[in-house]
Amino acid sequence: MKILKKPAKIILAFVSVLAAALLICFVNHRIKLADEDKLFITIGTPVTVDGHTMNVYTEGDGDVTLVFMSGGGTCSPVLDFKSLYSLLSDKYRIAVVEKFGYGFSDTVNIDRNIDSILEDTRSALSAAGLKAPYILCPHSMSGLEALRWSQKYPDEVSAIVGLDMAVPQYYESMDINIPLMRLTSFATQIGMTRIIPDISESDAILYGTLSEAEKEQYRAVFYRRTATVTMINETAAVKENAKTVEAGGVPQIPMLLFLSDGSGGTGFDKETWRSISKNYISQVNGGTCIELDCPHYVHDHEYTKIAEETVKFISGLEKLQ
Repeated sequence: MKILKKPAKIILAFVSVLAAALLICFVNHRIKLADEDKLFITIGTPVTVDGHTMNVYTEGDGDVTLVFMSGGGTCSPVLDFKSLYSLLSDKYRIAVVEKFGYGFSDTVNIDRNIDSILEDTRSALSAAGLKAPYILCPHSMSGLEALRWSQKYPDEVSAIVGLDMAVPQYYESMDINIPLMRLTSFATQIGMTRIIPDISESDAILYGTLSEAEKEQYRAVFYRRTATVTMINETAAVKENAKTVEAGGVPQIPMLLFLSDGSGGTGFDKETWRSISKNYISQVNGGTCIELDCPHYVHDHEYTKIAEETVKFISGLEKLQ
């Protein structure tokens, strides 16, 4: 019996220590969240969509409206895109839509099929007083939404400027680990992520042009908007969403795709990542792509070059009108 009791005591001791550690993490997290309340102040205009709040940030007053659409899991789209759109807002009207579960928008446990996401975005822009047509600037996963938008409402989309955006074919072989995302969500909710060094240091913080105050605000958003239930639902639906977009065909509208080297979160090597985009754009009349020697969050690394090439691209569109 004594032989059986010793392992039991060890297990009990381990569980007790683990429970105490988790409790300490949780209490520390709640204290830090309270301290960070002063930083979690909405940057943008809250609008009501389907009974919940979505945030839309606008800047500039040009005749052309660029709509920036974040990739999956980007906790603070408004701050993430700032290094790029701040170089464009003197010429164009800028709009950044923060989907449910992102940034300063509400986190809601709802279905995230591609058409629902699209209708939320369209409603948010309309509620913010913006009118189509738009030039869509999607990063990563939101490329699916931009393409779907072009398929369903071609009169509302005058062009797409893809910021290393995803196309449907990426998701045919992509391994998506939802249990890991749920574990990350749990770790975030109890504050375990706060003990991981530099986990909140995004590319926007490390390589962009954010001020020190904006960096602190980004970190505050990170600890509230990482692996939210809305993000998890969106990721769980992405393969079906990709199939829907693929079935809709390749939109024949002007497209400029900026391509990364595949590092920094795509899950693909450089050659594979770029080849899929190049094959897609080859099916678009007049479509073109520009290769960049930087990771996936291209707008946080090559914002100057992207801004310059975007201006050239839009100028070319205006000459055709």
